[in-house]
Amino acid sequence: MRGTFLKKRLFAPLYVSFTVLILLLLVREGLSLTISILRQRSVDSVTQSFKIKLESERLMGAALEEKVALRGYLLNGSQEHLYKYKAEEEIFDDSFEQLSSLLQDEPSQQAKLIAITDFHQQWEIDFALPILSDPSSSEILEESSSLDPLRDIISSILAYERAVLSEQNQRLQQLDRLNQVSLGLSCLSIGVIILGSGLNFVLLRRRIVAPLKKLMRAGNAWKLGQLSTQIDHVAEDEIGLLSQTLNGMAQGIQVRQGTIQQRNEQLEDLISALSHDLRTPLLANRSTLDAIAGGAFGSISHELREVLADYYEANHDLIQLVEALLDVSRYEVKGSQILTQERLNWSKICQRVSTWIQTSSQEKCKLRIHIAPDLPPTQGDGIEIQRVLQNLVDNAVRLSPVSSTVSIDVTPHPGGLVEVAVQDQGPGLTEHEIKTVFYRFAQVAGRKGRAGLGLYLCRQIIEAHGGTIWVESMLGQGATFRFNLPIAAFPE
Repeated sequence: MRGTFLKKRLFAPLYVSFTVLILLLLVREGLSLTISILRQRSVDSVTQSFKIKLESERLMGAALEEKVALRGYLLNGSQEHLYKYKAEEEIFDDSFEQLSSLLQDEPSQQAKLIAITDFHQQWEIDFALPILSDPSSSEILEESSSLDPLRDIISSILAYERAVLSEQNQRLQQLDRLNQVSLGLSCLSIGVIILGSGLNFVLLRRRIVAPLKKLMRAGNAWKLGQLSTQIDHVAEDEIGLLSQTLNGMAQGIQVRQGTIQQRNEQLEDLISALSHDLRTPLLANRSTLDAIAGGAFGSISHELREVLADYYEANHDLIQLVEALLDVSRYEVKGSQILTQERLNWSKICQRVSTWIQTSSQEKCKLRIHIAPDLPPTQGDGIEIQRVLQNLVDNAVRLSPVSSTVSIDVTPHPGGLVEVAVQDQGPGLTEHEIKTVFYRFAQVAGRKGRAGLGLYLCRQIIEAHGGTIWVESMLGQGATFRFNLPIAAFPE
């Protein structure tokens, strides 16, 4: 049972140490309290014995003084001796009351108090009253004035108290030995505290610190996606149970991730196959529409030409959607593996984008390009980066008012990055649109009816290059789309 408790409780060493320490402290405090109570009782008993001795001697002295005062009064009849007798009689009575109070809890002494009372009353009858009634009489018997019986009673009381005092002295000696035992327990408690602290430090380090380091190593591995890493800690305590739970969770997540990955691959394969299957007839449709519009099948009317133009534009949009699906599918499956790495020529990229935009938009907006002169070298796929920039500028031109300015700024950024910003004067974005604009099939203001894959594909391309893309905007104040790319080291 004890072994099971120590194995299954993480803080079992602390529990045991605290229990032992508390028991030692309770025993020590209980012993100290008992010693204090017994010592106080012994001290009270000794004090009472001394008081009984003093009152007994005082009572005996008062009786002797009474006798002396009566003899003096008998010899010369002086009133001073009579006053002296009265005073000593009061002292005797007071001393007797004090002695009776001190001996009230000792039944063996009560008989002696009665004997003192009886003797004193008889002594007054036989000796004091005859003198007080007839002081001129000289026939008072000498034996009537003797106080020896009273002395014997007092001596017996004092003898009893001496025995009590001796017994209390022996008890005090025993209490001194118990006090030494209590002091030993105090020293033992200090030793237990020191030893327990050292043992607890070692045990808790082995049972807590070491397993926690294993948990941290496994957690860091999981953060990197290495879910096959297991926590190498087997124990029956709480950390052991936690390790088993976390290992089970990691295994479950790994299995689910494998299933999700398999389904994603199947979905991507399906999208890729469908896109290929759709692209072929769409391209054939475009060629047929071009041939019909060109008169290959005879002349056509103006109305039919307009209908064919609408069909051609719809077919073109479908081809772009299929190509976007194919590109998205390629990036989601292979990522940076499809990129061609080269030194990026930002002047060339921006010029190509400018030429394409001015041609496609019929110079709807003015395009301002600024490339920092001290721009560090950047590595990437020039065609794909041009594609991202072209998409951002196309969106900016479509959403900006006629004759407004769309800006492209390429500048160095702290942290070893090059930042590209495309700023428009369009309607801007809401907070919800800012959060979702780079996700699949996101629909924002001015882009209704489109597939919503352009900005998502831009994000895929930039992240495949190791960069980040985001947007800054306020509703009604335009938007600034930014992306950055890491600087690459090229030999001079």
